[in-house]
Amino acid sequence: MRVGPPGRTGTATVWGMTRVLLVDDQELMRMGFRMVLDAQEDLEVVGEAGNGEDAVKLAEELRPDVVLMDVRMPVLDGVEATRRIVAADAAKVLVMTTFDLDEYALSALRSGASGFLLKDTPPENLVSAVRSVASGDAVVSPSVTKRLLDRFLGDGGGELRDAAVLDALTEREREVLVLVAKGLSNTEIAGKLFLSEATVKTHLGRILSKLDLRDRVQAVVLAYETGLVKPGEA
Repeated sequence: MRVGPPGRTGTATVWGMTRVLLVDDQELMRMGFRMVLDAQEDLEVVGEAGNGEDAVKLAEELRPDVVLMDVRMPVLDGVEATRRIVAADAAKVLVMTTFDLDEYALSALRSGASGFLLKDTPPENLVSAVRSVASGDAVVSPSVTKRLLDRFLGDGGGELRDAAVLDALTEREREVLVLVAKGLSNTEIAGKLFLSEATVKTHLGRILSKLDLRDRVQAVVLAYETGLVKPGEA
């Protein structure tokens, strides 16, 4: 467990700096992430942990903006660590996984992670993802997320949630949710539905509010779990 210098008070980031906690049981992996992130003027690695238990302690102590979380670790895995960190509102969590079809990654999303990436993600994509999560957005890799959901919801599991929860949505909001679940960006949704991007953002905000969802990732999972979008659909 390694702690960097303090950089903020409470949860307010100082001078616009995004503070990141690295969690991975492989020191070389943490070193690589640190080199990439610390090279950015607006990103700062403030601590490192080699297991989920230390990650939870450091997240509560340091209150970073983003935790970059491995999922397969000793002592406490990244799924449970993610659940505890999100429940404590200590930080947003971005999960990193080696496998693109990983039940741990899907479990982490359900536990409150703001998204996940493969560990071999190009450095520029990693930096962009950390910034997105810090700003309150969610990182949804459409191809990987879709394969995960197709596998774990489509393998005889059936619908996991009562579709009646969607009755709160207007027809337009349902259309937007379907496109979000299929991996389209707000810009792409705007073009497809002949709406402005601002209008799409408004619809998405209402969807999240009505369905009591935290972010885009949870919206994608819910769309699959209720059968609004079915495994295997393009």
